[in-house]
Amino acid sequence: MTANSKEGNSKEEPGHAPLSVANAASNGPPDAPPPAYQSHPLGPLSASEITQSSSLIKASWPEGTECHFKIITLLEPAKAELMPYLVAERAGKTPLDIDRRAFVVYSFRGTHNVHEAVVNLTKNTVESNAKLGPFQHANSDGEEIMAVEKTLLAHPEVQAEIAKLKLPEGTQIVIDPWIYGADGVKDESGKFYDDLRVMQCFLYMRDPNNSSEPDSCHYSFPLPISPVIDPATLEVIRVDILPTGLDEKVKPLEPWQSRPPNEYIPEAQASLRTDLKPLQVVQPEGVSFSVEPFSDMGRLIRWQKWDFKVGFNQREGMVLYDVHYDNKPLFYRLSLSDMAIPYSDPRHPFHRKAAFDLGDAGAGIMANNLKLGCDCLGSIYYISGVLADGSGSPVNMPNVICVHEQDAGIGWKHTNYRTNRAVVTRQRELVLQTILTVSNYEYILSFVFNTSADLAYEARATGILSTQPVDLSLSHTPHPYGTIVHPGVLAGYHQHFFSLRIDPMLSTSSTPLLSPSTGPRNSIVYEECNPLPFDPSNPSANSQNPHGTGYTLATTPILESGGYDLSPSTGRVFKILSPSSHNPVNNSPAGYKLHIPPMQPILAHPSSFHHKRAEFADHSVYVTKYREGELYAGGKYTNQSRGGTGVRSWAERKDRLEETGDDPVVWVQFGLQHVPRTEDFPVMPVETTRVVMRPANFFEKNPALDVGESRQEVNCSVGLSEKMLAQAGKVGGVVGEKVKELGEKLLGVNLGGEGSKAEGESSGKDKKVVGGEGGKLAPCCGGHA
Repeated sequence: MTANSKEGNSKEEPGHAPLSVANAASNGPPDAPPPAYQSHPLGPLSASEITQSSSLIKASWPEGTECHFKIITLLEPAKAELMPYLVAERAGKTPLDIDRRAFVVYSFRGTHNVHEAVVNLTKNTVESNAKLGPFQHANSDGEEIMAVEKTLLAHPEVQAEIAKLKLPEGTQIVIDPWIYGADGVKDESGKFYDDLRVMQCFLYMRDPNNSSEPDSCHYSFPLPISPVIDPATLEVIRVDILPTGLDEKVKPLEPWQSRPPNEYIPEAQASLRTDLKPLQVVQPEGVSFSVEPFSDMGRLIRWQKWDFKVGFNQREGMVLYDVHYDNKPLFYRLSLSDMAIPYSDPRHPFHRKAAFDLGDAGAGIMANNLKLGCDCLGSIYYISGVLADGSGSPVNMPNVICVHEQDAGIGWKHTNYRTNRAVVTRQRELVLQTILTVSNYEYILSFVFNTSADLAYEARATGILSTQPVDLSLSHTPHPYGTIVHPGVLAGYHQHFFSLRIDPMLSTSSTPLLSPSTGPRNSIVYEECNPLPFDPSNPSANSQNPHGTGYTLATTPILESGGYDLSPSTGRVFKILSPSSHNPVNNSPAGYKLHIPPMQPILAHPSSFHHKRAEFADHSVYVTKYREGELYAGGKYTNQSRGGTGVRSWAERKDRLEETGDDPVVWVQFGLQHVPRTEDFPVMPVETTRVVMRPANFFEKNPALDVGESRQEVNCSVGLSEKMLAQAGKVGGVVGEKVKELGEKLLGVNLGGEGSKAEGESSGKDKKVVGGEGGKLAPCCGGHA
């Protein structure tokens, strides 16, 4: 439905202006064409393009219409159009121009009318503008979350319920608005149904004895009051009272009972460790990677035969495109497609508690401003982004991705025991890391490249548990739905599911073989190791396996879209193959295998909304045939979704996948079954899970044979004696002096110390080293700007 269609003119909507508004935007295409790199079809939207997009949308409605923009992001070109562009670009030819487009989701303020639009930035027009149908809701954003909290704190009904708790004077209430979820249930009055977007809000308070501390861990003080609010109109729908016992019964609110705080901030600890010595990451000759812009906001990174483009958007955050190793194409597009965190408590209202952090909010908009020496160590390059706020204006997102190298232990080693010669190399990794804060939780998400041609995706969970109140009298009583982590605090059982979308273009040729309509031709198989038949009671039948020790490998091609599981008992491994590329050593098709950590599939019943909505959480692997627009495993709109629009539904098409090569997309699911511990509170130590994409018969030999041998004169390691360890407590100490001595010998410079500063040389504190602003390399030394 277009913006000026008759159908779209509901009572809540303003009238309509003509859809075509060429030249109406305040900043349409300039008279002079921009530099070629600024118009690259994969470049994230620039600030001016975001403004252009929102201006065009506003101009398509009558003056004074208030639009609340939810998403303004790059609409990537169709693969059939983009693949020839990328091939020509790599060949040094001038590609044919591709129009740049923006995808826009917005609503009218104060209403539930949500539209999605496509803006052609090149032609300065709105190409489409459609009102969303039922059960399709936009994501939440920071602006409305702050408005919800402010409204609820002042609402008489909420204040009346809080008053029943008789909280200490001066108590500071904190509210966590949650996406409502879905259950399809109308309330008793029949007036409320979850077809409208609402929020379920959970109340906490700061330590009443230290209520002025803004960083007090309010999750240590959950309250049994949970209002439901319409974030569009800020109308309070109802106020739920939470069950605090072992069952679903809700008791009348009683005066609050005192309990101790549980703080995570360092100044609240009785003491901090003093025996942890500094560990610094130093690269005296600089880094081994290079970075250059391929667009205004996109970056091209080259490192150790790898090259790839990095983008950043509102929903997925960090995205990789056009990934090559040694000029061989590997992956067309890689991203974290979706996340789901369903909770186990079946009691109202916790039965709806399920977060879809990427679709409900967005990895990009939740990305941290990473700090030098804190989130990333060593010599760091920062990539910044730009997103849109609710008014459609650009918002700078500084330092959302950090790029750095790290040592990952031994890469490969062998000692010839006959000669006693050991040859050993170090494994070096290039890390691209982003960190999300999703209310209480943090997710540290990384793409990790290494010198052996492996590419990993790593997710680490930390932050604070989402807590709920439990009766103090039950502190030592096992709870059926969670762990009591502090007096009066229950942390519910929950699962974390991540879905990594892998769009491959594997080929050992520098130019991938393209199918007629879309892209490179690849196939998906899985391999299993099975024992050969053996019957100890009938030796004559065991001619192939007389001792019962034999096993062999079976390969099964995946010939139609569907969901697939791991099989630890058979060692099942999924592979992406290039049927047109054969290894010259053994004639096997060249490929990459997927190392996928086992996970417990979603435990919610298939008929439940948890299961219906988390379409990716029931299988470790989904394989689909590429279709445009199918980027998000949970569907485009996850907020209060009903299911039926994600990867499970796409896989159920049972699309044919040709064994000789097709255009498959692999969706890899991995995650954590989180049974909370007391050690996870008040803040959780990181828990890590990782998927690895590893070459399998893609190269003729170990691709890291050309990595230089690890040598002490380069590494400058220090051997410690008992005497040195005994003196290590002294400032600097023998160890520090030894490191300095080795460094001076290697670099041929005076590294300083007391009285060693050369005449006319300024101290480190007088020097400025750019620390992560403006995309500069930032070595961790001297004085930080």
